[in-house]
Order: sequence, then C-alpha cells, then structure tokens
Amino acid sequence: MDQSHNPPSCTDSTWQVFLIFLRLGLTSFGGPVAHLGFFREEFVARRKWMSDHQYADLVALCQFLPGPASSQVGLALGMSQRGYRGAMAAWLGFTMPSAIFLVAAAYGFAQADSLSSGLLSGLKIAAVAVVAQAVWSMAPNLCPDRPRQLIMLLAAAIVLMLPIPAVQLGVLLLAAGAGFLLPAAQIPAPAEQGQVKGSWATRKGARLSAILLALFVLIFFMLPVVANATGLAWLNLADIFYRTGALVFGGGHVVLPLLQTELVPTGWISEDLFLAGYGLTQAVPGPLFTFSAFVGAAANQPYPGWLAALVCLLAIFLPSFLLVGGILPYWEKLRQLQWVRQILLGVNAAVVGLLLAALYQPVWTSAISGQPSFVLLLLACAALFVLRLPVWLVVIAMAGAGAVFLG
Repeated sequence: MDQSHNPPSCTDSTWQVFLIFLRLGLTSFGGPVAHLGFFREEFVARRKWMSDHQYADLVALCQFLPGPASSQVGLALGMSQRGYRGAMAAWLGFTMPSAIFLVAAAYGFAQADSLSSGLLSGLKIAAVAVVAQAVWSMAPNLCPDRPRQLIMLLAAAIVLMLPIPAVQLGVLLLAAGAGFLLPAAQIPAPAEQGQVKGSWATRKGARLSAILLALFVLIFFMLPVVANATGLAWLNLADIFYRTGALVFGGGHVVLPLLQTELVPTGWISEDLFLAGYGLTQAVPGPLFTFSAFVGAAANQPYPGWLAALVCLLAIFLPSFLLVGGILPYWEKLRQLQWVRQILLGVNAAVVGLLLAALYQPVWTSAISGQPSFVLLLLACAALFVLRLPVWLVVIAMAGAGAVFLG
C-alpha cells in the first residue's frame, strides 16, 4: 500500500469534529454538490485529513450507496478521525442546525394558518422550479444515452399510472435488472493503490462492519412487520423514513416522490404542507434529508411534534450510518465488480424517472393553478436557469412573492 496517502495522525478531538461540522451545517448552502466542495476545502486543502485521491474515493463510495451523499461523506470523514464517535459527531453537527430550523418552521405554520396561505403557495412554486432544475441537471449525467432515457421514461410512466410505494420499489428492482443489458459505467478511480484508514481497518472493525450490514438488512425487513403488528404511529413513521433512506439513489431530491406516495395519500400530512416544507428546505444550509424533521413535526400523529421529528430524522439517516460503517472496509473490492456498476446504471436512470413523475404529480399539479402562479414559476425558473441565482435566495423570494400576490 502506498503510505504517502495515509491520513495524518489525528489532531482533532470528537468535540472539535462536532464544532467543525456545526460551522459547516450553519454555512453550507447550495445542496449536496456544494457541500462536497465545502468539505474538500475544509478537510483536504485546509486540515489535511486526507489526500485528494482518498477524498475522491470517499465520494465515489457515497455516490454508490443509497442515501444523502454529502452527509455520508461527512460521516466517513468523522469516522476517519475518531471512529464511530467521530461519525456521530460529524452527523450531529452538520444536521442539527437545519433540523432545528425546520422543526420551528413546522410549528410556525401550525400556529399561523391565517398568514401562511400565500407563503405556502410561494414555497410550492419554488419547489416546482427546484425539482425541474434537479431533473434538468441529473438527466444528462444519469441518462446520457437512449437505453437509459428509455428506462427513465418508462419509470416515470409506471409510477404516474400506479402511484403507490410498492410500485416505486418494483420499478427500482426492474431497473437494476435492466442495468445488466447496458454497458458498464466508469466509476471514479480508486485511490492510488490505497484507501482511507480508520478504526474500522482492523479485524475487530471488520467484524463490526459485518454486524452493521446485518442490522441494515434486519431492520429493513423486520421494522414494517413490527410496525404493522403493533400499530404504533411512531413505528410506522420510522418504517416509512427508514425505507426511504435505504432506497434513495441519485440525490436528496429523490426523497420527494418516495415520501409523497407514503405520507400524503395516507393522511400523515397534507399535500400543500408537504410541498411547502420541501420548498423551505431548499433555503436552509445542511442536508436535504432534514426535510424529514419538518414532516415529522407537521405530521398528523399523537406525539409531540419535536419527538416525531426526531424519530423521522433518525430513521431516515440510520441506513446511511449502517451502510457507510458496513461497506467502507470492503469498498476497494466491491467497486471493481462490473455487475455492481451495471446495476447502478439502471437504478440511477430510474430515479430520474421517479423525480420526473413527481415534477408533474404532485409538484406541478398542486402548485400551479392559475396565471399568477404560472408567472411566478416562470420568474423562479429564470432566476435558477438563466441568472443562476442561489436556490435559497429564489426560495425566499418566491415565499415573499406568494405572500404578497397569492395570499
């Protein structure tokens, strides 16, 4: 192994890891791609925690796994310095600021119904523009040829005709099978004859990794059984959000179609509030998955909003923690397997289709109901696509415009 790429000796305590990520959680606007840039500047260029090649290896791993790529990179960075305690410190620091803000916003919406009608409409319009931008940016990368474009369109058509959670899972499985008919993609090259070291890089760490992977599978299959048997609302919420966190490929925006089909038709949350919360999430720093905290706080359930928010937040991020800790020791070998790369080709094309379907139903159909809302949408799209303004600024502008013109 090339020792020149081993990480430096650890100089940051677990508390310092938390404080570093807390600052990033308060300032990292711009979504997952921007987060990865902030992380590289902080931990590769400034703090020298690892080399560029090792950082690229972590990014490749986290893009391979389901879940929020930037949060998973943060987990792995914390793990590289302080093991699993460092991973928890990194996650807590990066996630806490936006989660607290969104829980407070959910309480605010509940207390200000008379003031929030136009504001909610503006946030929903912002959500249309944001999802359109996500589809526009993801499609060329994940669906660059006709076979994958066909997978995308078929996935969108199927979930529009049959908008139920089981169908979405079936579409992803079919797309994984279709990947075997496609040419293998080039995944980012491994670190130069080496990989990131940490406390997991021991025989004991490897055993713990195997336990984490077993827990991931066990919870995925047993949690819905226990939730259905007990009928407890918090277990049902945990099941929905854990399953979503385990199935989200292609970026944080894909939580929208997965959660919408689970939560809105079953009455957990209204479509208006769901989409408004999603739009608001675009205006805060940190991971998009903190949208789960908003949904938990705003959901129709018998528990205090903050407690439901905590359940949803932990459940949607738990798969990421289990997968990063479980797969990191085996990533060097796993990423070389051609069939793994082929599966990802099909699945990634299908998730663009899921997002495309969500762009029409429910995002467009719920937000655009007349000429004023359509004009605001055109302005939002112009701001994002032409002027390339920051998403958070567009969201705030649309919320204000909605309050003024649609209230």
